[in-house]
This record gives sequence, C-alpha cells and structure tokens, in this order.
Amino acid sequence: MDRPITEPPPAGRTAAFDTGFGPTRSLLTVDTEEEFDWASPFTRLEHGLSHLTSIPRFQQFCEGLGVVPVYLVDWPVATSEVAIDLIGSAVKAGRAEVGIQLHPWVNPPLEENVNPRNSYAGNLPPALERAKFLRLRDAIAENFGTAPLIYRAGRYGLGPQTARMMIEAGVPIDSSVRANFDYRTGHGPDYSRHPLVPYWVDEDRRLLELPLTTVYWGMLRRQGRMLHPLAARMPLANGALSRLGLLEKIALTPEGVSAEEALRGIDMALDDGLPLLVLSFHSPSLAVGHTPYVRSEADLDRLYDWFRRVYTYLAMRGVAPTTVAEIMQAAKH
Repeated sequence: MDRPITEPPPAGRTAAFDTGFGPTRSLLTVDTEEEFDWASPFTRLEHGLSHLTSIPRFQQFCEGLGVVPVYLVDWPVATSEVAIDLIGSAVKAGRAEVGIQLHPWVNPPLEENVNPRNSYAGNLPPALERAKFLRLRDAIAENFGTAPLIYRAGRYGLGPQTARMMIEAGVPIDSSVRANFDYRTGHGPDYSRHPLVPYWVDEDRRLLELPLTTVYWGMLRRQGRMLHPLAARMPLANGALSRLGLLEKIALTPEGVSAEEALRGIDMALDDGLPLLVLSFHSPSLAVGHTPYVRSEADLDRLYDWFRRVYTYLAMRGVAPTTVAEIMQAAKH
C-alpha cells in the first residue's frame, strides 16, 4: 500500500472514463443518518429517525428528475425497519442505490470514548475502525439485499489505514474527501490540497476516490487555495472578497449554499473540465427542525427548489445524472 488516503495522491492517478460516459456527469449522494443536535456534544443515545418518513417524497421527486440517489446509510438507519422498507424498495427497483456511512459513536462495537476526536472514524485504532466498518457493511448487505460499493466516512473522517481496510473489504469506491476543506482544527483530516477530479487511491487501481465537489469562484479563484484559508480567518475580509466577486468557495450542496451560488459553482466546475460533479446533503434536512439549514417549511421548499434549479441547469449544460454502478463500469482500470 502506498501513501495514506488522507494525503493527496501522487501524479498520474487521475481516473479516466470510457468515452460513452460523457464529458461530465453528476452523482447525488445523501448522507442518510440519524437526527441529532449538531450544536451539542456527541452521544450514543440521544438521536431520532422521525425524518425517514420524508424520504418517499424525496425519492419520488428524484425519480421525476431522472436522478438515482445513492443513500449512504449509517448504523441507526441501516438497522431501521422503516429505512429498510422505504429505501430498500427503491434500491430493489433500481431507482436508488445504497452505500456506507460510518458514524463511529453510534456504530458497534461501542468501545471507544465518545468525544470530538473519536467522531472521526479514521482516528480510532485501525482494528476498531475496521470492526465498525465491517459490521455496518454486513448489516447493509443483509438488510438491503445488495453489497454496498461506496463509502463515506462520517464527518469526512478518513484515516491512514482506511484505504487498506476498504480494499481488503472489497468496497471499491470512497467519497469521503471533501476537497478544499481542512478539518484539522477539530481533529479531522486536511483535504485542502486534494484534487477535485476522481482518482485512484492505490497504484493497483483497486480503490477509486470521488471527491465531493467544492470549487472557487471569482476573479481570484485560481489563487483560491492560497487565499481562501487566509481570508477565512478574517470574516470581514472573507465577506468583502465574496461581495466584490473576487473569491468565494462554493460546495455543491443545498445546505448553506444558495441555488444562484451553486449554478456559479457548476460553471466553474465545467470550465475546469471536471468529469464528475458529486452533490451531497444530509437526510435530516428533508424534514423541518433537524438541521440548521431547514428550520421552517419555507426552508424545506427552498431545498427542493434548489434541486429543481440545479438539475434544470445541469441538463441545459449537457450534464446527465449517473450512478455508482455506471461509474464502476465506465472507470478505466
């Protein structure tokens, strides 16, 4: 095994896709997880799953757009009869896909202390990270009737042994790298220097990384990786750069990013020739009151409108939705 997945890949690892895959496709990922208070300390017990009943509406909405979402489910969801019924029926019909998302604080075996550092699975002892991962992988395979092909570490918490663990477990795709973000101040990884294009983590091309799409927009966007971390320490300067159209960081998510910003981000991603746009959000945002982004019915309407506008614009720009299965088939080994 070569360098850890937490470090940027060496040159020559960019993934290529079959010609028929198209110049650019989009993948919708849903961090499908329990509800908890984002402002409170992590806890093993204080969480809920009431928002799962909102998933059929979202699934039907996606089908109307021609989008096959991939639900990255964690332990409370993977073992919920409601989720198994609602998500599982769409998966069995080929209208959705299911993958793995590991929240270690609620995923057995429950051996570690619950604290911010241990909320990143990659910070755990490798044997414990592996045990949690395998328990979750096996539960998903059993309960949803399909072997999951994609993983996202909760809180984007990859670790130095995660790639080896995934390869040995036969899970061929990771989508935990949130390019242009640095989580070191909270005990997490640094992805500020990772590429935005899909790439092979290992030289034998057994593990494919699909970074979440976050781009820089503005006149200074080519200097974004250098300037934005500096400006982020000075909120007034950061706000001024954005208002003046000089520099703005845009993630392709409806959570905290307006539709207008997302469309600008899509333009930048296409200008840069990205072959895959990875969109993401958290499933509790499908109901009112569970995340900071959806506090009212108006917020929920805006979330759905965000997806309408984004997918209308993607279609106009010739970007078709794709699936994990299609990506696996199109990736050139």
